[in-house]
Amino acid sequence: MNLEALRKFCGGLPGAIRDIKWGADEVYSVGAKMFAVFWIDKDRAKTVSFKAGPERFLELTDLSGIVPAPYLARAHWVQVQSVKALSDADARALVTHSHALVAAKLPTKIRAALVDASHGKSAPRSKR
Repeated sequence: MNLEALRKFCGGLPGAIRDIKWGADEVYSVGAKMFAVFWIDKDRAKTVSFKAGPERFLELTDLSGIVPAPYLARAHWVQVQSVKALSDADARALVTHSHALVAAKLPTKIRAALVDASHGKSAPRSKR
């Protein structure tokens, strides 16, 4: 798995916003809710954490190189500590799933704007 390519992929998901939290973590959020966190050291990603959901959490943490994410495991987040643990395609699919899990919990209006944006439509303007 290429962590640098995965960072770019996260930034391209509908409504994704990137910022730095806790000094050294690059966080990707949708609707102000995190869906992926990269630990950055010397401008390079060293690990990635994302929401796996209860149905995949145990399966993923049984793989070598993937552990329950510190501080977030109770919310079914995993941390990939070894780039050999997942293929690029699997990592993209899992991050896309994390994005979908987080987006599904957003308010209806925000979810609708994300759907419109992903289909190339402009978001509806608010009434004054």
